[in-house]
Amino acid sequence: MIEPGRAGIYCRMPAPLDLTEPPVASAPLVTDDGKRRTLEFTPGDVQSEMLVSRPAALVLDYTRAMMCFALFAPRPRHIVMVGLGGGSLAKFCHRHFPHTRITVLEIRADVIALRDVFCLPPDDARLRVLHCDAADYLARSPGDADVLLVDGFDRGGLPPTLASSAFYAACRRALRPGGVLVANIFTYDPDYVSSLQRLRDTFDGRVAWFRDIAGNNRILFAVRPATPPMRGQRLLVRLARRGGGAGVGIGWSNRLLARGWVAWLARRRA
Repeated sequence: MIEPGRAGIYCRMPAPLDLTEPPVASAPLVTDDGKRRTLEFTPGDVQSEMLVSRPAALVLDYTRAMMCFALFAPRPRHIVMVGLGGGSLAKFCHRHFPHTRITVLEIRADVIALRDVFCLPPDDARLRVLHCDAADYLARSPGDADVLLVDGFDRGGLPPTLASSAFYAACRRALRPGGVLVANIFTYDPDYVSSLQRLRDTFDGRVAWFRDIAGNNRILFAVRPATPPMRGQRLLVRLARRGGGAGVGIGWSNRLLARGWVAWLARRRA
């Protein structure tokens, strides 16, 4: 295990409300074999993985799948992320979307303390890592996000507060018209079917996913409608209608799509 690299970063939320730190069962575990560095909340359950030689590369299938948001929102001005983990998505977006602001919401100070261990760049004019409760933050959000990536897990899985009707409603309000929500949910989560229905209800059925793109990780895409509809919105709605309740495409081709799309994004600014 690698000890935390520095103290947590504390920031105020939009309203003057201080965060009360929730009880943490155990410290996150970091392992390193010289080539790969992983973050786990429970031994054997990898939350994040980094190539030591290429810290900004996306290693896990689900991270590449989540980057498919760029099919629907190719030039986001502001990306908001729920959950930092090892910072895989934050690092990739910071490197390959040079004109985009990135705000990361993380409830655990001991996870933020590992940002140096996982080679996350320091906060600057484009990147902010906030120590806060994402549900409270988004409820007070000004509604300027073009993309909202929800990837917040603890040792018990997806917290109920990050899959509730109130949370999804706050996510919708936090997005600009035409903005895209990406939610990572385990298909074996006992609440998966209910969570999916709540998401569909909140976004008026405008929810799509690529079938078997990331194993047991179901990556759901939803869009806040704009008038007139934007190109990405029209594409997502068509995929939602085509996929119905089964998702779009087949597993191997969807995984190739995600790999190819991420490779193309990476070549834009290597």
